[in-house]
Amino acid sequence: MIPTTERVFQIFKELNQIPRPSHHEERVADYLCQFAERLGLAYQRDKENCVVIRKPATPGHEDAEPIVLLNHMDMVCVGMADPLNTPIDAYVENGWMKARGTSLGADNGIGLSMALAVLENNDIVHGPLEVITTTNEEDGMSGASQLSRDFLKGRKVINLDSEDYDTITTGAAGACLQFHRIPIVRQPAPGGKRRWYCIRIEGGLGGHSGVDINKGRCSAVIPAWAVLAAIYNEYAFDVASIKIGEANASIASSAEIVLCIASGEGAEFVKQQEQMLNDWLREEYGDRDPNIHCVISKCERQETVVNTEALEALMGCLEQIPQGVVKMSDTMKDTVETSNNVGRIVTEEDCFLVSTHTRSFIDSEMESLSKDIANVFSSYGGKSELVMSAPAWQEDQQSAFLQLTSDTFLDVLGWRPRMVAMHFVLEAGFFVQHYPGIQMASIGPRIVEPHSTSERIELSTIEDIWQVLIELLKRLA
Repeated sequence: MIPTTERVFQIFKELNQIPRPSHHEERVADYLCQFAERLGLAYQRDKENCVVIRKPATPGHEDAEPIVLLNHMDMVCVGMADPLNTPIDAYVENGWMKARGTSLGADNGIGLSMALAVLENNDIVHGPLEVITTTNEEDGMSGASQLSRDFLKGRKVINLDSEDYDTITTGAAGACLQFHRIPIVRQPAPGGKRRWYCIRIEGGLGGHSGVDINKGRCSAVIPAWAVLAAIYNEYAFDVASIKIGEANASIASSAEIVLCIASGEGAEFVKQQEQMLNDWLREEYGDRDPNIHCVISKCERQETVVNTEALEALMGCLEQIPQGVVKMSDTMKDTVETSNNVGRIVTEEDCFLVSTHTRSFIDSEMESLSKDIANVFSSYGGKSELVMSAPAWQEDQQSAFLQLTSDTFLDVLGWRPRMVAMHFVLEAGFFVQHYPGIQMASIGPRIVEPHSTSERIELSTIEDIWQVLIELLKRLA
């Protein structure tokens, strides 16, 4: 019996009981290996915890070309105080699945659940199958970049890591993730009559730093810098800590700055910034990010502060590096060609840590902008670390594989999907590098606001993509 999506939802619920932030996917890898063992299927697990499960073809289709189903097992954990021990509480409302207070993990848990449901069901017709699940896709792609050249045999890949229901993704921007460290010196907090304040930026929509970068949302980095600059231009102050952003691959939706300033005029000036900043946020972002706001409140005295030179260096860097859309494409309508996002700023014991995610469809532009950003930090005494560099990827939209995929949508759902390149990074670039001749079609249900606490997935589109997947596997067999 050809299954409905009921089993897909059951598997997704199981996955969401397993915390799976990037760099900590061991328990999900265990789950996948146990899943394969239960079904009596062969599998491999590499040193990066990537897992491939192989299922023989449906009898009579043994000579068909092997097909690869691709997903990743990690997720961006937003809204979780303890991502390593926080299961996801999902619920359904008005035809959408959401999560209470956290990201949902539909990116890419739903695609993975579909692939596992295919492995489990013997009534689905298919050729030889390889279901590969990679690690650390959301924060460096080290799993895909380290795959051995013999890990896969198939050269046609159905990538189920997509949020665009009406689209076959045929290309993706390249991406460069860098960590920049500005050295700090911890000093005893000044005594005397000082006021301590906590400045919070809250309520931002945040979102995916590729998919949502052109939607005009407010990165919390910008008002955080603005309020610090306003105070700096008028009064001397000291900062104890800065924490901005939730994930390297997300637009920062929140910020928290703890500082102290002499009592009197300076302290009053700091408090006045709350109203001034909120007025500016409403004027600048009211129609695109309506709930982002600033709260400035008194807080407890801290034991240490950061040296002024380090704070000045951080502010100088943030003033000079681009944030948001850098250039729109001349050849792809309404598509961002190059962008940069500051994902996180954190006060560590001996440095300010700043992450930047630079994306472009033109690898040379990505490399040039990334180098320029690193040079800015270097000019202020910072050091930059290249965490990940993924190449851009572009398929031939006229290939027989993509046309077959498009025809399947038409025959199953009654409409033909768009074929577009998207301004997010996919692992496809590494697969093209590692496995010559590989072809990839990226499809998936409608997921809105990935990488945020507003992440949600439209249930009806899961059923539709599931039926397309089943039929496409049959035709490929």
